Amino acid sequence: MACNLAIAGVTGAVGQEFLKILEQRDFLFDSVKMLASSRSVGKKIEFKGKQYIVEELTNKSFDRIDIVLSSAGAAQSKEFTPAAVEAGAVVVDNTSAFRMDPEVPLVVPEINPQKIHDHKGIIANPNCSTIIAIVPVWPLHKANPVKRMIISTYQSASGAGMKAMRELKEQAREILDEKEPTCEAFPYQIAFNVFSHNSALDADGYNLEEVKMIKETRKIFDCPDIAITCTCIRVPVLRAHCESINLEFTDPITPDQVRDLLNTAPGVSLIDDRQNNRFPMPIDATGQDDVFVGRIRQDESIPDNRGINLWVAGDQLRKGAALNAVQIAEKLL
Repeated sequence: MACNLAIAGVTGAVGQEFLKILEQRDFLFDSVKMLASSRSVGKKIEFKGKQYIVEELTNKSFDRIDIVLSSAGAAQSKEFTPAAVEAGAVVVDNTSAFRMDPEVPLVVPEINPQKIHDHKGIIANPNCSTIIAIVPVWPLHKANPVKRMIISTYQSASGAGMKAMRELKEQAREILDEKEPTCEAFPYQIAFNVFSHNSALDADGYNLEEVKMIKETRKIFDCPDIAITCTCIRVPVLRAHCESINLEFTDPITPDQVRDLLNTAPGVSLIDDRQNNRFPMPIDATGQDDVFVGRIRQDESIPDNRGINLWVAGDQLRKGAALNAVQIAEKLL
C-alpha cells in the first residue's frame, strides 16, 4: 500500500536521514511533499532521481497527505500537528512535543508495535538516547524483569543537529590551527572536550535529557515502577551515541544468558570480543540500523548474580531518530 507522504523539517539532519532511509528501504509512496521553515523555501532536494522544491511548513500543508514524518522542532510540532491531524494525516513526530501525552502512543517497533494502531492521529518517536538504550534492554527485561537501570550516556554532536556537527569540525580545525574555538551551537567547546548535556536543569539538578530517558522508558515498557537514573554527557564524536548501562534483574542472570537473548533480538548486533578487547564504537554504529552491544559483564556488586553491565553504541540519526519513525510508518501501511 502506497501513501501520500510529507516530511516536515526536511532540510535538517534528521530530515535528510529520512530521505536516505526511505530510499534505502524502498518505502512505497504516491507523492511526497518537502516541508521546512520559511528560510529554506525554494531549496532544491534530489530524492529517488527526482528534484523537489522545499515548501514552507504551514497549517495548509497537509491537504490529501496520509502520513507526516516530522522533525521540525517541538514548537513547530505543537503549532502544525493539529492541522495535519484535522486534515486526516497521521503524524509520526520525532520531537519532544507529544511524547508524554497519555493520549499519544510512544513507540519503538521492536518493543511495543501494538501501540501504533492506538493512535488518534499522532504517534511519538522517543528520544534518541532512550531508543538506543532500551532496544537491547527490552528482550532481557521480557525474560527477567529489570528492577533498576543506571545509564551513563556519551552523546555525539549529531544529537544537536547539523549546526552542531559543523561546529565540532570547525572547532577541531580552529584548535589545531591554535585559534580560539567558535562556540555557537553548544555553550562550551565540544572539540577535544566533554561536558554535561546542554539541556535545562530541573530543581533536583537533572538535565532534561536525563528526565526524558527516565519517563520515556517507563512509558514504553509500561512499567511505571522501574527504578532508573541517568547521567547524560556530550562527547566530541560526530555521530552515534554510546551508553554504559547497568541492570539489576529480579532473578539471577549470567553474561552467557544475556548474549543468547541478544543474539536473536531484533535490531541488536553483538560486538563482544574479549580476547581482542574489541567492543562497540561510534564508528561501528555510524550509518548502521542496529544497536551494537558489548562488554557484557556480571556486576559483582549486586548479590545472587542479578546484575549485568552492558556497553552500547547506536547511530543517533538512524535508529535513534529517522529509522525508528520510518519503521512506524511502514507498520501504519
